[in-house]
Amino acid sequence: MNLQARILAFTHLGEYLKTEIQQESAEKLFSAEVLNPWFTKENIDKALNAWNEQLRVDMFSAWLSPYKLKEVASPKKILIIMAGNIPLVGFHDFLTVLISGHKVVIKMSSTDNVLLRLLIDKLISIAPEFKERISFIEEVKNRKFDAVIATGSDNSAEYFEYYFKGAKKIIRKNRRSVAVLDGSESDMELQGLANDVFAYFGLGCRNVSKLFLPKGFDLDNLFKAFYRYSDVINHKKYGNNYDYNKAIFLMGSNDLIENGFLLMKEDKSLLSPVAMLYYEFYNDMHTVEQFVEENAEQLQCVVSKKYIPFGNTQKPNLWDYADGVDTVEFLRDL
Repeated sequence: MNLQARILAFTHLGEYLKTEIQQESAEKLFSAEVLNPWFTKENIDKALNAWNEQLRVDMFSAWLSPYKLKEVASPKKILIIMAGNIPLVGFHDFLTVLISGHKVVIKMSSTDNVLLRLLIDKLISIAPEFKERISFIEEVKNRKFDAVIATGSDNSAEYFEYYFKGAKKIIRKNRRSVAVLDGSESDMELQGLANDVFAYFGLGCRNVSKLFLPKGFDLDNLFKAFYRYSDVINHKKYGNNYDYNKAIFLMGSNDLIENGFLLMKEDKSLLSPVAMLYYEFYNDMHTVEQFVEENAEQLQCVVSKKYIPFGNTQKPNLWDYADGVDTVEFLRDL
């Protein structure tokens, strides 16, 4: 199965995601939501639509043409340890391994083990040749792999680094995303920022969790733009996080601003809890740009007029690699 055949199979999968999956697999899609209540129908549809837009011939051409990939004479066995914070978050690694001509061994997250299997079953029905190149495992101990791609928390990353210390690997840690405003943002840009904050309940590393605002910025402008997401508070798990974090921070005598569905706190940290958004005022844009440069390894996305446009953090293209690590290059050099 050559590269063009692999690409064609994935483009057929992309077409399936557009409409057919809703008709053929409604029950399984619902079971994914039952398993993980964060995976609402809206969020599952958002993830499926995002992949439908990416799994196209023109996108594959733009992604892969610069690499001039050659067929792999001896496919390597690549272990992928997947996260489960948002629907299909590990699909890009899965896609990249197979497109590169290797074999994939998947350790799925217990919170996202329905959707990926559904897509893999469809992919194999489209191109049965993939079946011998895809396998699943529950335990990684005492198993040998040619390379490892693992995604998790900072704590699990330390474990991965130790356990796979002799292996070729990509180990991804917690990263966060920030937005830098200069005060001249349009209503449309602020509404885009709302998407960056609230998409997938803010659970992704590409979600904005911290704002840098010019001194004197009126927070009411943000709340107006955010209001269309006010129904988020009716989601039980999000609402519980809102109430819990509000109580914890108030008990600590912290100053909070709230609007009934989002807590905002002035804080220098990057990692805000669910249902809370940190912000920090600045006097000099140069200071913020210096912070971004010095903390690049902690940042997944920087949203501003200079970096990623507002509203685009959860719309990565195939060539937008997690943690900025080129996965195709890594696999090509094995």
